[in-house]
Amino acid sequence: MKFYIGSGMKNCELVSRYAKLLIENGYEQTFDWVKNINGDKSIDDMIKYATFESQGIVDADIVIILLPGGRGSHVELGMALALNKKIFLCSVTEEDFNIENTVAFYELPKITKLIGNASDNVKKITESL
Repeated sequence: MKFYIGSGMKNCELVSRYAKLLIENGYEQTFDWVKNINGDKSIDDMIKYATFESQGIVDADIVIILLPGGRGSHVELGMALALNKKIFLCSVTEEDFNIENTVAFYELPKITKLIGNASDNVKKITESL
C-alpha cells in the first residue's frame, strides 16, 4: 500500500517519523517532500515541487495530513478529498479539532481523525486498513 504525508514545513521531523514507521510496516512512500526540499525559492522550484507532490497524492492509496498544517497541506487535503483517497488527519492534541481551531472539511465523514503520538497513530492507521 502506498502513502503520502502532507504537513507544514515546521513538521519535517514528524513527517519523517511517520514515514519511517509506515515503511517499517511494509508501506511505500510515493513522494518524500522532506528529503527533496532545498533553500531555493524560485517559482520554477515551486512548480517542480508542486508537480511532484501532486503526483505523490495521485499515486497514494492513503493520504496522511499531520497537524498543524500550513496552506500547502490544506491544498493536499483538498486534492485527497477530490481524488476520493482514504484520509487520516493526525494531531498530537485535541486542540486542532476544537471548534475554535478546526476547519469544516476536517469534519467530513470520509476523514479519519487521530489524536496521539506517531507510533500510536501509525498503529491505528495500519490496523484500520
